[in-house]
This record gives sequence, C-alpha cells and structure tokens, in this order.
Amino acid sequence: MKRREFLKSLGVATGASVIPFLKYLPAQAAGRSDTLVVVSGSGINSLDLHRKGTNRPSYQVTVNIYDRLVRFGVKMLKDGSMAYDSTKIEPEVAESWTIAKDGKLLTFKINPKAKFWDGTQVTAQDVKWSFDRAVSLGGFPFVQMKAGSMTKPEQFVVVDDMTFQIKIPKPSKLTLPDLAVPIPFIINSKLAMKHATTDDPWATEYLHKNPAGSGAYKLTRWDPGQQFVYTRNENWALGPQPGVKRVIVREVPSASTRRALTERGDADLYMNVPPKDSKEFKESGKVTVSGAPIDNCLHVLALNLNHKPFDNVKVRQAIAYALPYRDIISAAAYGRGKPMYGGKSMKPSDITWPQPFPYDTDLVKAKALLTEAGFKDGFETVLSFNLGLADWQEPTCLLIQESLAKVGVKVKLDKIPGANWRTAALVEKRLAMHMENFGGWLNYPDYYFFWAYKYGHLFNSSNYKNPEVESLVDNTLHMAVEDPLYETNVKKLIGIAFEDVPRIPLYQPYLDSAMQKNVTGYASWFHRQLDVRGISKS
Repeated sequence: MKRREFLKSLGVATGASVIPFLKYLPAQAAGRSDTLVVVSGSGINSLDLHRKGTNRPSYQVTVNIYDRLVRFGVKMLKDGSMAYDSTKIEPEVAESWTIAKDGKLLTFKINPKAKFWDGTQVTAQDVKWSFDRAVSLGGFPFVQMKAGSMTKPEQFVVVDDMTFQIKIPKPSKLTLPDLAVPIPFIINSKLAMKHATTDDPWATEYLHKNPAGSGAYKLTRWDPGQQFVYTRNENWALGPQPGVKRVIVREVPSASTRRALTERGDADLYMNVPPKDSKEFKESGKVTVSGAPIDNCLHVLALNLNHKPFDNVKVRQAIAYALPYRDIISAAAYGRGKPMYGGKSMKPSDITWPQPFPYDTDLVKAKALLTEAGFKDGFETVLSFNLGLADWQEPTCLLIQESLAKVGVKVKLDKIPGANWRTAALVEKRLAMHMENFGGWLNYPDYYFFWAYKYGHLFNSSNYKNPEVESLVDNTLHMAVEDPLYETNVKKLIGIAFEDVPRIPLYQPYLDSAMQKNVTGYASWFHRQLDVRGISKS
C-alpha cells in the first residue's frame, strides 16, 4: 500500500493536515536505532511544571530534562513488564543522604558529577533556589511540597556548595519520597536569574519556554500542537547513558491514527493506549504491550456536593447502587481495570488501597434510597466528561446514562474539550456529576485522601467537606506506617469514604503502552507519562 493510500485508509485527509506529519515524522525515523518515535494523544503546554496551568503531559518534560535529588527505582512485574518501585529510592543529584535521629533534618551530599548543560556544577544553592521557588509560587507545586512537610524557604539550608539540608517540623514518611516526584526539579538558578525581573522574580516567563536543566535529555525542539524533540545529553553521568540518542514525541489526537501508525511501524512507542486497542494489540501479538494497574489510582464518578441533590448522602448512595459496574469494565475498560465494586462491608477489614467499595448494581435498593431522599420520581442532572479522554469516558458515561434512567434519573451528557477540563473540573470545581481519574504520586492511602478528600485541594472536585476527614488526614499524613494509630486512622478514612461516597469508584485502571518488538526498557510510572531514560532500541 502506498503512503497516500495508507493515510486515506486512516480517514486522514491527504492535504494540508498531513503536511506536519510528513514534515516532522518521516517513516525512516522509526527505523533508526538511535531515534525513538513516540505518539501521544495530547502535547505539552509548558516547560515549567511550577507554572500555573501546566498540563499533565508536561510532567514528562520535567522528568527527562531536569534532575531531582533522588528518584524511585524500577522493578519487574510478574508478567515481565517494568514499573516504578515505590519502596526503593535511589540517588540522583544527591550521591548520599542522612536523616537525623529525631527525623527532622535531612542532609544531602551533592554528586560532583551533577552538571548543568552549560557545564557548570549543580550546587546546593541551585537546589535551594529551586525548592524556594516550588513553595513560593503557590498552587499545585506548593501543595505537593506541603505533602512532604515542606512549605517555607527557611526550611531549605545551604551548608556549603555541595551540602544541602531540609528541616521539617516533625518526622514524616513522605518527605524523602516527595523529593522523587516531578515537582522538586533542580533548575540552573544562575541562568534563570539572568531572566528574572522585579515583577517575575522566579523567571516564570523565561522557564515557560526555555529549559535550564541538567537532565539526561535536552529539549531541542518544541512545535506546540505538533511535536517536541529530546536529544541525549552525552555528558550526563548520574546513571547509565540512555539507550537512544534522539526522541521525537508527536501529538496525534486521533486514537485510531495512533494505532495505525504503531501497527504500520511508523511509531516505535504508543503511550497510554486505550483499553480496546490494548486488548486487540495483545491478541494480535504484533507489538509488545506493557501495562500494570496504576498504584493509588481510581477512575471514579464524582458527585459535586455544591449541586443539589448531591448534597444528600442517600442520593449519592443511590447513584452508587445504580451504576452498571460490570458493563463498564467489560465494554468501556475492555477488562483493563481491577473491579472496585462488591465490597462485603461498610467497615474495611484492612488498609489496602484502593479496595472494592461495598456497592454493587442493585436498582431496587437505588430506587428505595431515592424515595427515602425525597426523589421518588427521580431528577434531572448533567454528567460531564473530558473529550481528551473520550476513549473510555464517553462509553462509560453512556452506560451510566442508560442505567440511571432506569431509576428515574435523567442524565444529559456534557462534553468538555480536554484543554478546558482542568479549569472546569479541578480549579473552578463547577461540574455537577463528572468523571475523574486522580492517581496519587505517593503510594499511601492517606496521601490519596489528602488530595481527593480534603476540602479545597485540587483533586477534590466534589467539594466534599468533612471535619473528621480533615482531622484524620492531618494527623495521619506524616505518621509512620508502623505507628499503631496509622491502621486505625486509615480504616476510619476508608469507612467514611464508603459511607459518604462523594467519589464512586468504577475500577482501578491499567496504564498500557504499545511498542515495537525492538524497543526495550520501558517502565510505567506513577505520573503516567514517558520516562525515556531507561529505554533502548535495537
């Protein structure tokens, strides 16, 4: 088949819309062992993860072009796939570290091999400036640092050029792992400060479009809406040299086109494959599919308590009993999800998280609860979903719409463009009933509750507010897992979530990626983005 015929077969016009693809992603690029071609459904909108409004795909830029003090290790799963290891923390810019006996002082020794791209040494001053920036700009970076007990610049101390300290008010199990997430990346402060102004002391405008890192890859090209290109940093010495010299990440909005490019061999790696395609890729055996359940992540139906009648717990419970869980997993998730329904009791027996909630499809019980709540004849509402995630959210919403109609709840579907979703759902928190897919970066149940159940926090899109939850999270977040109170408190949190159901879990999703047989070393990560540093291509 000729290339023009191939593009026609994908339903893609062979005119101007094809030109960017042909110009920036020649077929031969995917065949070269030193170049990795990646296709993704959405692109980056900033090079600065500290910037307000930076989107999820941009997380990967921070991971690949910047370094952190420490990083998580990687483990092999039972099926041979690779995934990050939340229990293993390894050196990156810090060659070693110590924690004081009282747990309130962490001291890091900077690796002399840590160099910025301009050849200058990464110093403790750079680390402090970067951390000061993260806690000073507010928003998501501040709350993420807060999870690790880091909220003020005064906590970050330069002992000398190669020694950096963090002071925390009380011991916390989260401080060290919180340094391995994307947010506390280390910036070339001398370079950044050259572009700072009185109105912009943290050089946000400069770093939005200009990288200033020390990472294993340099960002050498960014065509917004089309592609970005990484080139290996040949001088990076904080781990094994990455296996590919150049990485082209192409933004291809159409899932069917991404699939066809992968099957054709024009793409080496397809990130975040929809469940249907993942299932069929596995069945065909033509490409390798690597996937695992995402730790501390749930696909949920969120009910906004600021919108009546979702302020009524009986209504929320009724909705939970009216959902077609099995149909959703089979027809929307195509089996690529762990069921989160059918729990045996309103009281959790352990602190496993996520775990099945004590609801199952029971339309009679749903109808009875609606009657008790004063909605015998049902009500009308709107169910919003993210068009950027339509591959699973749209069929899920259609199934929910159909099932809720059986108990008198008339649902109108609201399709929101992916570019507008974060603002509508998470920042303004204005959506009545909506899909949500938060996953906690740190693999602790209390950390999930910190983000998704604390009032005002980003991923509490339900506007849920419960003083007992607030107190339990605050008292548990930094508590050692071995503390006898930890299990007691987490069980209370899970029990409240069971009872109040502001978020109704549908399933724990898989993160699947498909790749050519000659691509190795891929691992799935908690941030659900591409970490290209361990990947090789033969």
